[in-house]
Amino acid sequence: MLVVRDDSEKARQYAAMRGRATALLGGFALLFVAVSVLSHYLRPTPAPFWLGLIRATAEAALVGGIADWFAVTALFRHPMGLPIPHTAIVAKRKDRIGRSLGNFVGNNFLSRDVITRQLAGLTLGERAARWLAEPQHQRRVARAVASGVARAVESVPVEELQDTVHTTLVGQLRKAQVAPVLAELVSVATTDDRHHELLDRLVRLLSRVVDENREIIRVRIAEESPWWVPDAIDDKLYQKIVAGIQRTLDEIATNDQHPLRAQFDQALTSFVEKLQSSPETIARAEEIKERLLGHPAVADVSDALLRAARESLARYSGPDAPSPEPLERALAAMAARALASDAFLREVDTAIERLALSIVDEYRPEVAELIARTVEGWDATDASRKIEIQIGRDLQFIRINGTLVGGLVGLILYVIGTLAP
Repeated sequence: MLVVRDDSEKARQYAAMRGRATALLGGFALLFVAVSVLSHYLRPTPAPFWLGLIRATAEAALVGGIADWFAVTALFRHPMGLPIPHTAIVAKRKDRIGRSLGNFVGNNFLSRDVITRQLAGLTLGERAARWLAEPQHQRRVARAVASGVARAVESVPVEELQDTVHTTLVGQLRKAQVAPVLAELVSVATTDDRHHELLDRLVRLLSRVVDENREIIRVRIAEESPWWVPDAIDDKLYQKIVAGIQRTLDEIATNDQHPLRAQFDQALTSFVEKLQSSPETIARAEEIKERLLGHPAVADVSDALLRAARESLARYSGPDAPSPEPLERALAAMAARALASDAFLREVDTAIERLALSIVDEYRPEVAELIARTVEGWDATDASRKIEIQIGRDLQFIRINGTLVGGLVGLILYVIGTLAP
């Protein structure tokens, strides 16, 4: 697993490794001085083989270690503060390094081939669906969505929302032709003779109205009849009319084959046909719709809908707001449907890949330019220090290896030189 450390930790590790490399070089330097002093005191007696071997190894290690120290140090600063040519390379070429780094990242990390290869096999759609299938995640998403929508609605002035809702509602209703919709509704209502249930309710309603308003009917008949007609005849006429209405309504209610039921069917069928094909009926329906949309009650309805929506959303705007359970259930159902359809999950993966590629294609130059501008904005000394902290620890291994390899080469060369005839 990749462990990302902060700059302070990297700086500590870099300092420790640099100390080890310097200590190793210092150790060979002390060894070289000690062997040289010992060789001086042995003169004119020839120095033994082992002493020469140690001196040659220490000398070569010093040469290798100092050379690598110079090379590593020259990347970031002037060695010993001396303005030697081609040293402090990072500080001097900071801007070029930034541009090169930006282009490197853009071409090698943000290319279409790299993104496609990295996304292949990740099954992001399935992972997202499985994540969303967890109840706690559904709750988090539902709360975030509801809270965001609630805060967004609260931030918009009420008058502006009212105008928007009313304009949108009326505009959408004006675009929709009412006659075909009404014809479809009536057709659905007549499926399986369900419209006869409506007729039965209407018959029962009329029967109750007639029964509850007998006195009104009797008075009306008496007022409309000539003055010379006796009251007994008016009462008889009233009884006949009421009894006839009640008898007719009872027959309609109890007889499924009553002629009025057939007439009701024919009337609905004719009405549906006119709504679908009669220009006059369609135009009349549109005229009625326009009059209704222009009525102030429509604005009242849209305002009432808006108030209800705002009050419902306001519950989810606080920190202790409840979780919107309907939205949770919708998210759960969406996750379940997604997991049940491999084709849908593949479409999601394809959509994510297209989105990622489109973003990469659009913003790759901006990312490269951002890196270049960021590096250009750094102070040369700070930039050199930042880069040194990031990679300096590994460069200290070069110093250690240079010291050890130099000593080994010196040892081998001394042995070869000594044994050669």
